[in-house]
Amino acid sequence: MTGGRTADLLLRVNGEALRCPAGLCLDAVLVVLGYQPRLVVVEFNGEILPRDRWPDQPVVESDVLEVVTIVGGGS
Repeated sequence: MTGGRTADLLLRVNGEALRCPAGLCLDAVLVVLGYQPRLVVVEFNGEILPRDRWPDQPVVESDVLEVVTIVGGGS
């Protein structure tokens, strides 16, 4: 580790390998990856994870996330 940074971990997000800081829970990982948590649904390692569990769900190396963005609108 250099410059005081924490270690990164490798995740698979929507089929793509991405790095993010280690030691974060799911809600924080979503923000780091550029998502607005209130506008997404997350499948975490094959399970749709209820939003109220995100702050307590640790994310570790090799976890698999499918993130679906909710799009509003209509006519």
